[in-house]
Amino acid sequence: METILNYFPALSETQKKQFDQLSKLYAEWNEKINVVSRKDIEELYERHVLHSLAIAKVMSFEQGTKVLDIGTGGGFPGIPLAILFPEVSFHLVDSIGKKIKVVTEVAKALGLKNVIAEHARAETITEKYDFVVSRAVTRLVNFCPWVKGKFLNESKNKLANGILYLKGGDLEEEIAEIERQVVQYRISDFFKEEFFETKYVLHIPYA
Repeated sequence: METILNYFPALSETQKKQFDQLSKLYAEWNEKINVVSRKDIEELYERHVLHSLAIAKVMSFEQGTKVLDIGTGGGFPGIPLAILFPEVSFHLVDSIGKKIKVVTEVAKALGLKNVIAEHARAETITEKYDFVVSRAVTRLVNFCPWVKGKFLNESKNKLANGILYLKGGDLEEEIAEIERQVVQYRISDFFKEEFFETKYVLHIPYA
């Protein structure tokens, strides 16, 4: 929790309480439904919460922005971003129903009014959004077709509407496969922890 405050010192009291609750909530739910690896539950704030919030260092969403989180799993990156941006709408989807149950219950316990969690495949979503976020659910060449036609035409944020994708490793080959403009942001430029050394936020504009 101290790590979050270190990088996001301007949190409201409500946000501090919500972030503080995450550890207990995920520990309890992970005992029933394994959404975070046993090893990672001990490093929840660094490897899941802070990792999710790397997107916020690239894009500070404007009020009224609509964000779709595809393959959210236990709610990452959607839940931490929804805490940080209470005036932004987040639609969290996953094809595994029990994971969405955890997301729903965590959002309810935190009192998040800006989160809708849905058990669905990405291809079945027909709404349009400013941004689609995700955390390394598949190769980009597989992911991009899932989001085709899901973007609003008019951009209201400093970055053009599109994908904000959390991914690690050597991405040169993977980026070349999609034949689209991709802007890479090194997470290690924002967070000093060793875990983020080889991790990136990728912005793929669609507007």
